[in-house]
Amino acid sequence: MDNDGVRPVTSSLQDTRPRALSVSELNHQARHLLESSFMQVWVEGELSGFSRPSSGHWYFSLKDRKCQVRCAMFRGLNQRIRTLPKEGDQVRIRGKVTLYENRGDFQIIVEHIEPAGLGALQQAFEELKRKLLAEGLFDNARKKPLPSLPKHIGVVTSPTGAAIHDILTVLARRCPAIPVTLYPTAVQGKAATAEIVSAIERAQTHGVVDVLIIGRGGGSLEDLWCFNEEAVARAIAACTIPTVSAVGHEVDVTIADFVADLRAPTPSAAAEKISPDQSDWLKQLREREFRFSNAIGLALKRLSTQLGHLTARLRDPRRELLEKAQRMDELELRLEKAIRQRLSTVSVRNDHLHQRLVMQSPRRQLAQSQDTVKRITERMLSVMQQSLRHRRESLEHAAQTLNVVSPLATLGRGYAIVRDGDGKIVREASAVSAGETISARVATGELTAKVTSVKTEKETGP
Repeated sequence: MDNDGVRPVTSSLQDTRPRALSVSELNHQARHLLESSFMQVWVEGELSGFSRPSSGHWYFSLKDRKCQVRCAMFRGLNQRIRTLPKEGDQVRIRGKVTLYENRGDFQIIVEHIEPAGLGALQQAFEELKRKLLAEGLFDNARKKPLPSLPKHIGVVTSPTGAAIHDILTVLARRCPAIPVTLYPTAVQGKAATAEIVSAIERAQTHGVVDVLIIGRGGGSLEDLWCFNEEAVARAIAACTIPTVSAVGHEVDVTIADFVADLRAPTPSAAAEKISPDQSDWLKQLREREFRFSNAIGLALKRLSTQLGHLTARLRDPRRELLEKAQRMDELELRLEKAIRQRLSTVSVRNDHLHQRLVMQSPRRQLAQSQDTVKRITERMLSVMQQSLRHRRESLEHAAQTLNVVSPLATLGRGYAIVRDGDGKIVREASAVSAGETISARVATGELTAKVTSVKTEKETGP
């Protein structure tokens, strides 16, 4: 007790009161509770109070009609954002809910920010995709095959964009002989959808292209949105010309990619996919020319060997010599026919190669190839003519030798060999009928006559 008789009780009251938290402890626990309760959130609202100090961090608030929340986005994350947000923008953010302990401010640490409209566009994209998929517009069975060697390429894109420049550059390098027709259209903005549909219809009405590239260069989802419109998708699906979708960069995917007969990651890749490489065609042409030259040489050598064997097998007996001479005539006719057929085949193949070279090869190389074919043909004709002249002289000499014992000498004395229409020798007048055509072999040729009347020995009398 003190002097007044009062017992002190201060120490006993301190022991029974609950422990008080410091401000730091309170803010720390609140922060831990917020971060463990909200792993990650998406929030949409109007951007307000945007600031960007020298540290490179972004600080702003998101608000709606009733409330607002403070946000911070650090430099390492905001450097990925291509477009700087501005006051009043409607945005969607993804981030973590937390508490700034120093001031006790409730805030969101932002990891990603995008215009609010992108969410609606993505939803519209998915809805249209599901609708057209259910209708079968994406089925592989309805996709048309692309020509292996297009004769004329059409391009639906902007005449001033990078896409047409990239396509023409690739085609000029790979196959400059293929003509290209541009069907100009806007590829961005409200009017682009109707213009793209109109350009596809013009390409079909024009009727000259056999493959159609539809696309543009890269851009944001909003920039590429006209290629996600239902009208464009249905126009591509209804197009009678095989189509190639070449929209944006490799990571960009549009509804047009699913509907088109072929999807190319970029306009340059589209030109690569549909055009042949002229160097490959030139290589094939040279290989075929080499094989053709070898085949002609082997054929001439084989025919020459056959003629040599036939000549060696000729024997002295006149009867057999006559048969061999006749066989020589047959072989000569067959050889001439084979040569004509070979020349005809060579000519047809040459014409075909000429047409392909006109479309695929530079004129200089085409002229060189034609000169080579001409020289080979001239050498072949010269060799064939010399061989035929030599065989003809040999045949004439053999014929002169056989003429001494030939029945043709009998014809020279005024006799004739008469044959009916079937080629049979007529020995009796009764073997033919009036009106029938007969032929008479005389010493210097053959006559064709029509029988006007037939008289047998009985009718003519003694």
